[in-house]
Formats: sequence, structure tokens, C-alpha cells
Amino acid sequence: MKQPLQVVWFKRDLRMADHWPLARAAEQGLVLPLYVAEPGLWAQEDASARQWAFAAESLAELQSALGALGQPLCVVRGDVVAVLQKIHQRHGIAALWSHEETGNGWTYARDKAVAAWAREAGVPWHEQPQTGVIRRLKTRRGWARAWDRRMAEPLTAPTAALAPLVSDWPTRIPAAADLGLAPDPCPQRQTGGRAAGLATLASFLERRGRDYRWQMSSPVTAFDASSRLSPHLAWGTLSLREVARASAARLKGLRAEESAAARSWRASMISFAGRQHWHCHFMQKLEDEPRIEFANLHPAYNGLRPDVPDAERLAAWVAGRTGFPFVDACLRALDAHGWLNFRMRAMLVSFASYQLWLPWRATGLHLARQFVDYEPGIHWSQVQMQSGTTGINTMRVYNPVKQGHDQDPEGRFVRRWVPEVAEVPTQLIHEPWRWEGAAGLAYPPPIVDHAKAAAAAREALHAVRKATGHRTTASRIAEKHGSRKAGMPMTGQKSRRRAATSQPALDL
Repeated sequence: MKQPLQVVWFKRDLRMADHWPLARAAEQGLVLPLYVAEPGLWAQEDASARQWAFAAESLAELQSALGALGQPLCVVRGDVVAVLQKIHQRHGIAALWSHEETGNGWTYARDKAVAAWAREAGVPWHEQPQTGVIRRLKTRRGWARAWDRRMAEPLTAPTAALAPLVSDWPTRIPAAADLGLAPDPCPQRQTGGRAAGLATLASFLERRGRDYRWQMSSPVTAFDASSRLSPHLAWGTLSLREVARASAARLKGLRAEESAAARSWRASMISFAGRQHWHCHFMQKLEDEPRIEFANLHPAYNGLRPDVPDAERLAAWVAGRTGFPFVDACLRALDAHGWLNFRMRAMLVSFASYQLWLPWRATGLHLARQFVDYEPGIHWSQVQMQSGTTGINTMRVYNPVKQGHDQDPEGRFVRRWVPEVAEVPTQLIHEPWRWEGAAGLAYPPPIVDHAKAAAAAREALHAVRKATGHRTTASRIAEKHGSRKAGMPMTGQKSRRRAATSQPALDL
């Protein structure tokens, strides 16, 4: 008689290390490691070929590693419910194993469909958390302590071997075109796969991370000083627990040293630990309220901005042709790298939402496609926060000129990515329209008067905040989604009072 299969469904956990579903399934019987390349998922507005390229590289490495244990990864293109049903009919599924996922609305609906199929088919589905997100959370009180306990748990021991399956299972990893994805060149994209993730972690903890705390805000230094682990965490080539334990061990090893370098390292590792908490804090918001991907968290802001974006302004922002060199440099660097540091991400959303008065959903979708490290929970929580529609966060309107002077005072970053203004004197590099030779530049004038546009935006949002009932609803939102003082470090902040309203950086 044929033995039913233990199906391990890989989603955004493309590794074997610290993989509870794989380890537990292997204890039960014959394992089928399965990845389903879902055309429906990759047809969503937040998906892109650059994301798939990173995932495909990670899948190829995972497939090889599983093959070395005895059974390569099975890769099937199709609808996951239909794929599971076919496997169950032909071979029998004893149990389905996977990690929990806090993904976009499409994956949320898909997981509900899988759960319904599993119940009907009588197949137990064992899901396990892989981050600090808590499913069906009733209150945020004690959340941070629960995060600490989860990250302190021992890593799941690796599976030693997998029995090879007799049937000929498909292993071809689809190309982007097979999934209907348009060409999306991203020449300086990070490489996918666990080997690249481990190398990135090691270089950060051993060499690049010393001045992380001070250098992560400026794009001049952030591409090297930030950990650059975010795509590996988003796609699960590393587990968050691996990163948390490795950085905690690094900090512990620094405690006895008193050199200036050691003090800098300690400060940076403390900041990095704080960002790991905030990483899951924002994912928890989407887990608790999936609608924030699509609708204003605070309903008082409904209708504030137009539902349909101004096409000219949106196109200029997407192309990096707004006439503000620092904004355009960030957009162009993002297009080439698929990554940008957090402060610059926040500035891009703020500029689009306030100065350009564009709806956050439209600009958020473009950024989602650009980010190789797109993590829906973090992304949509932050997009709403930086657009001022949560009702509970301090309104932050970035001045694109001031940000340029603060973060790129010599104009190095701007000159690299906006060569049209390379000849502009440094003192005017962030305001080239003020230069006497501006008329001869192959670069557009500012698309808006940023100061007047920002003032109008502030006035509009302040009017909403002063309206009757705003505070009551905001209090309910804060109770559900707000961080609690106990155990939620706001590292890098100067006081508890400031920490209550400040917005953390998430440069992982």
C-alpha cells in the first residue's frame, strides 16, 4: 500500500534551517517538499519580476539543498488548492505543514481557501509562526515580551535526511514570463538564496555594522551600513530568530570591550535589536486588520485625497522627474537596486502624499513593486503612517530640499543618480532652479511649490484631526495597534516623551 505524504508547503520561508514544518513533517513519514508558483499571486498589482528573480534564485538553492538530503523541492505552477487536491487524489496527503504568513489580501484569501479544502478533505494543516507576529491576538499588552520569548527559543534542528519519493515530481522553476510578469531590469539587485543571506549577515555583524546607528539614515552611507537583510527576511532565506540570536550574541561579545570601536558597535547592535522588534510590530498591524492594505486605518480621512491620482504628477514621481533632485535620486536608485533605506522610503511616501497630494494606494503599489524586500505588513502600515491616515501618529511632512542638505550635503548621491544637474554648484545642488544656468539643464523645474503644497496639506489634515469624533476613533485604533512602553525599545531616541510620538527606522 502506498504511504500518504507529509506535504511541506514552502511559501516565504525558502530555507531548511530553523524550519519547524520541515523538521516535524520528516518525523512523521515520507515528505514532499512543495512550492507552488501561483499565477494569481504574481498577477497582483504589488508583484514584480524583480521580486520573482530573488525568489527564483532562493528556490534554486533550496531545491539543491533538499536534493542533497534525498528529495528535491517539487515546483508546480498553478492554483495551490487544485495542486493539493491532485496530489491528494493520486498519492494521499497525511498532513499539510507550513509556516504562517502575514501577506497581502490575495494570500489571505488563498489561505482561507486552503483551510476550507483541508477541512473538507480531512487533511490536518499544521501552521507554525516564523516571526514575532501572533495570530488571533486579543491585546497588544505583553506583546513585546512574547516576541522576546519567541526569539529566545532554540533554533529548530535541521533535518538530516529525506527519503526519496518514487514518483517523478516536477522541479522546473518557472521564468518570470511564465508567470505573466513584464521585464523588470534591476541591475544592482541583491542576490537571492541562503548562502547570500548568511554572507550578508556575517559581513554586517563583523564589518559593515559598526556605524549602523549613525549611517543608516543617509543614502550616501546606508547602502553599505544598513544590514541589507530585509529581502532575506522577507523571503525567508534566513529566519528572524537566526538574525535575532546572532545579533544578540554579537552584542554580548562586545560588553567587556571599552574601545571606541566597541562602544560604536554596541550602540549599533542595540539599535539593530530595536529594529527587529519594530519589524514585527508593523507586520502585526496587518495581521490584526488586513483591510489597511486597501483602506484608511482611520475612516475620517476617507475622501481627503482624490481616489484617482493626478496622472501627470504620478508619472513624474514614478520616473524620478519631479524637479527635486534628492527625491528623484532616491527613486532612480530604488529602481536600480530594488532597495532603499527607511528614511528615504518615508520621504518618498511623504512627498507623494503631501506635496503631490496623491492617494497612498497608488504610490504604495509602485513602491511595493520596486521593493525586492516587499513585506506587506511593514509596507502598508508605513505607507499609511507616512501619509497621515492612521489618526494616531505624528504627521511628518518631509521637506525634500532640507532632506537633501541634511542627508547628502555634498551632493554625491544626487550627482550619481541625477547626472542632469551634475554641473550645478554644490550649494544649489538641491535647488537647481535657483542656479543662473538652470534654463540650460536637461532637467524639469519643480513640479510643485513644495512649501506651499506642504502647508496646504497640513491645513487639510489638521482640519480632519480637529473634527468631532476623530479623537474617540483614534483612541480605539491606538488601543488595538499602538506599541506599549514595556518592552518595546525605541532605540536611538533621546527621551521617553519623544519616543511616544517618534517613528522608528526599519533599516534591516
